[in-house]
Amino acid sequence: MNAPLPVEVLKQHLIDPEICIRCNTCEETCPVDAITHDSNNYVVDPEICNGCMACVPPCPTGSIDNWRLVVRAEAYSVQDQFGWEELPQEKSLPLDAAGADDAAQQVAADPQAEPATPPATLVTPGAAVPPWSAAHPYVNLYTHKTPITATVVGNYRVTGADTESDIHHIVLDFGEQPFPVLEGQSIGILPPGVDAMGRPHHARQYSLASPRDGERAGYNNLSLTVKRVTQDHGGEAAHGVCSNYLCDLAKNDTVQVIGPFGHTFLMPNHPKANLIMICTGTGSAPMRAMTERSRRLIGTADIGKLMLFFGARTERELPYFGPLMKLPRDFIDINLALSREPGQPKRYVQDLIRERAAQVRGLLTDRNTCIYVCGLKGMEVGVLDALREVVVQSGEDWSILHEALRREGRLHFETY
Repeated sequence: MNAPLPVEVLKQHLIDPEICIRCNTCEETCPVDAITHDSNNYVVDPEICNGCMACVPPCPTGSIDNWRLVVRAEAYSVQDQFGWEELPQEKSLPLDAAGADDAAQQVAADPQAEPATPPATLVTPGAAVPPWSAAHPYVNLYTHKTPITATVVGNYRVTGADTESDIHHIVLDFGEQPFPVLEGQSIGILPPGVDAMGRPHHARQYSLASPRDGERAGYNNLSLTVKRVTQDHGGEAAHGVCSNYLCDLAKNDTVQVIGPFGHTFLMPNHPKANLIMICTGTGSAPMRAMTERSRRLIGTADIGKLMLFFGARTERELPYFGPLMKLPRDFIDINLALSREPGQPKRYVQDLIRERAAQVRGLLTDRNTCIYVCGLKGMEVGVLDALREVVVQSGEDWSILHEALRREGRLHFETY
């Protein structure tokens, strides 16, 4: 009698819908387009995923790092995953599969296939690890099922009242409840109400605009920088569910919060660490947090050089313009790129990087320097091109430096 064929086992890659904050990082990172989403969930197509792991390090929550051993013919389909509210329990494998060699259970259908690696041209531009001296972050202390309640203690508009750009600085207090955060981390806000399908709204992610010891030093609070969304990227009318909710909050209102998130976009902790910060609009939030952390350390620690490239359409639409101008010039080197200022030529952050090439080059050659980029996704290419030109002009090889910056956790992108 012929022996039965061994059951083919797949180590299926899944995303935990209870932790996922729908930030789209995984879908943008996946080099083979195995990740997609609908209005409910982000999911991984088992017919496409090659297990390359490219999407795992950038995920701010760890929701992407979930796996199930399943019989290949019974793998969870994309449609199955779209309907999930939580991950399924582990399945028991058939005896002929459960008794198979462990190595066979770690690969997908084709045991003779070469190990998959993401194409080099699709490598993410930033680091997947934090700076070596960064403090240890806490993540996922509070989830969709167990959110924490914060109280609004401040809500201030930080752009000109006569501008279209309605950006608010919102301060949340956690009272006696623990909520430890670091500069560069983010939180999720659960807006009240339900979506068009009658499901509770998913959390929206916002970067912290305050340092680790609070918006007000010594208090258990933090701040966010939130732009009221009234148009989509195409200029069509759109109502941002969470941004409008947050911008309309009044003092003493309460908010449901999850997180914190993020384990790589963190500032260095060692003495004389230099920061190059490049941002536009509300991408200024983590830069404000890092700048304020550094300012509070003056006189107590050796502070490195801070260089800021900040882009907006006009001065009136530049968040925190007034406080920014009051910072000592010997503390931070501020470069403002205004693209719609009347009577002035259009300038973008990459233009200013080129103009300040000598100073940027000097910082890039210092291994104590970390670079942070935050803003719209479209700025990535322009910033990288400008940095490359600065390095090439000095006769150096940008590809070698770029790889070193990524490997050492010294070049970070947080774009949307």
